[in-house]
Amino acid sequence: MSLGAPTVDKDLSLISLLPRWSGPDSTNSLEKLILTPEASVRIGRWEPKDTVEIAALNLEGSDRVFYQGCTEIHTRDASWNTFKEAFKKRYKDVHTDKYHYARLDDWARKNKSPQ
Repeated sequence: MSLGAPTVDKDLSLISLLPRWSGPDSTNSLEKLILTPEASVRIGRWEPKDTVEIAALNLEGSDRVFYQGCTEIHTRDASWNTFKEAFKKRYKDVHTDKYHYARLDDWARKNKSPQ
């Protein structure tokens, strides 16, 4: 008979499935950077704090530098949501919907086939 809390094994093999991320030019999307660890946490029985640390392992280039210098991610109470919001804010599109509509309209006018 053993005393104490039961041991929960973490499946760390899922780390190999996480995408490498090196910014918006990466072959992986920001959504994939966020969604894959979230699924892995549930499947692999990881602790919430593991998510940030494991996702950070897959950062490359300027995004690794951003992560290392982002003070809000490194506070004592920082969570996975803090990590996600920092990267969403970093890559937020600053153009308005009106700007995008005007660009699409210009493109459509230039590529309109004669009838």
